[in-house]
Amino acid sequence: MRRAIVLLSASLITLSAVGSAAAQNATPRNLILFIPDGLRGKIVTPQTAPAMAELRDKGVNFRNSHSLFPTFTMANGSAMASGHYLGDTGTFSNTIYTGKPVASANGTVTPFIEVDPVLKEVDEQFGGDYLNEETILKMARDKGISTAAIGKLGPTLIFDHTDYGKNTIVIDDATGGKNGVPLSAEMTEALTRAGLPTTTVPRGDNSKAGDAKTPGTTVANVAQQQYMADVATKVVLPMFKARNKPFVLVFWSRDPDGSQHNTGDSLNTITPGINGPTSMAGIRNADNNLAQLRKALDELGLAASTNIIVSSDHGFSTISKESKTSPAAKISYDDTPKDFLPMGFLAIDLAKALSLPIYDPNDKNGKVADNAKPKAGNALLGENPEKPEIVIATNGGSDLVYLPNKDKKLADRVIKALLEQDYVSGLFVNDELGRFPGTLPMSALGLKGKAVTPHPAIVVNFRSWSSGCEEPTNCSVQVADTVLRQGQGMHGSFSRGDTLNFMAAIGPDFKAGYVDPLPVSNADVGVTAARLMGLTQKAKGNLMGRVMTEAMPNGATPKAFSGSVKSEPSANGLRTVLMFQRVGSQRYFDAAGFPGRTLGLDADIGKTKTARAK
Repeated sequence: MRRAIVLLSASLITLSAVGSAAAQNATPRNLILFIPDGLRGKIVTPQTAPAMAELRDKGVNFRNSHSLFPTFTMANGSAMASGHYLGDTGTFSNTIYTGKPVASANGTVTPFIEVDPVLKEVDEQFGGDYLNEETILKMARDKGISTAAIGKLGPTLIFDHTDYGKNTIVIDDATGGKNGVPLSAEMTEALTRAGLPTTTVPRGDNSKAGDAKTPGTTVANVAQQQYMADVATKVVLPMFKARNKPFVLVFWSRDPDGSQHNTGDSLNTITPGINGPTSMAGIRNADNNLAQLRKALDELGLAASTNIIVSSDHGFSTISKESKTSPAAKISYDDTPKDFLPMGFLAIDLAKALSLPIYDPNDKNGKVADNAKPKAGNALLGENPEKPEIVIATNGGSDLVYLPNKDKKLADRVIKALLEQDYVSGLFVNDELGRFPGTLPMSALGLKGKAVTPHPAIVVNFRSWSSGCEEPTNCSVQVADTVLRQGQGMHGSFSRGDTLNFMAAIGPDFKAGYVDPLPVSNADVGVTAARLMGLTQKAKGNLMGRVMTEAMPNGATPKAFSGSVKSEPSANGLRTVLMFQRVGSQRYFDAAGFPGRTLGLDADIGKTKTARAK
């Protein structure tokens, strides 16, 4: 396997194909990219989500779809927005290490970037564009195409974050508030004329996560998303039709993600987990939004000229907080049930293993007392918090470990400590640090590229399994480093339950009634969107997706292959194994970790002969 694997030399084909797209379309095309956040790949049926099931069955069913790892929202949002893998976009998770304090995130160096002012400031820290790649909405508006992004705070803005509402319409949770992206006078007047507020409707009870003793929400995010669907169908689409030129509309549905995260149906128990009534209501809520968008297209006479791609950012799993090896699980915390893992357990366990003090980057770098924990799980380890030896960005089903000094000996100590924990299932190490038994290089996952944000030293994947149901990916369970509780929902791991997202498409440039057997990914979504709109990207990195030509009339159908790669065994016999599929030189990642500890990796798979990472 070549070092960058050119993961992705298909990008060269993409760029040459993009230029001819406009000529192929006699009628200018429009595009709606609909993202049902956190929708599992196999949960959609005519009963659970009739609108999405109909679109999938009448259009293209991408049955072999993939989220990028780490399987987080902003990471995959960056892939859909730009067509690049994370090694180029630098959006390695929802919480990353920037190397500099972020004032809009209370001065932390580990900001949660699903916040508009934080994205703006991080852009400023990295030359005006931390993503370092053009997005499809930027390319579209530069070409004179109408653009809008509506939906969940954070990933909605990322589709045109450098514009910050000057030309692209942005409506998200913060619209109308002091931290919201400003509305144009045209948009403000149009909303008022339509009888809609210029301030986004709040989530209400859907935002309530509960705590160790109080269940979370039991309602979907209906009111807020109805507002956003109304904005799209009663204001934005009519406005775009009146302009009489092509448009691109991104609609990022917070549900089912928000309802699955905060579900109050399963407090501190694995079942029903994310398969309770609240989560299912979240799925139907997103489905209703899609149905409303399609109805509006029909009524406006836009359906025949509009392509629709539906792609969730990642799958989903139920949270487990159990470990038999973690020192953190043996400490008593007021907000954590006995013997359960607290938020920040990775930082606590590493600090104890390495005999290093913990400082809290979310508490003005204050020292964390013995038997206490950092407020948001993030941590600075070392004697001087201004110059930490280790930085931990806590995210959920996987965490990021940074070594600012690139100390190889310290990396070895960290890896050995992590290999002793039963909640760990697979380690991926920055190629610059060398090779370590039991681990695979980050380049194997498209995590080494032209990113301008700091690259993690180690990506830590957490253990996952099935709670037992007919379709294992619908009842995936994972250990998660989060404030959320056992029984609520999370993602981020290398479980096939998290990597198997939902993807489908319909429209004039897609086949009808076609089941696509080839592997596809969220990076492919971004590249294909550019192809459909005739857009050409001035790419800086080479880690790009491919145009999904097999789903298009008369499009080429390449061949796919499958394989696996495994590390050398660690001293305790653990190997990180990666299961993948391949189209050309481009890889699609199914599952990875220690065999028997990751859903999608059988216990005996590590014993078979597989290729060694190169």
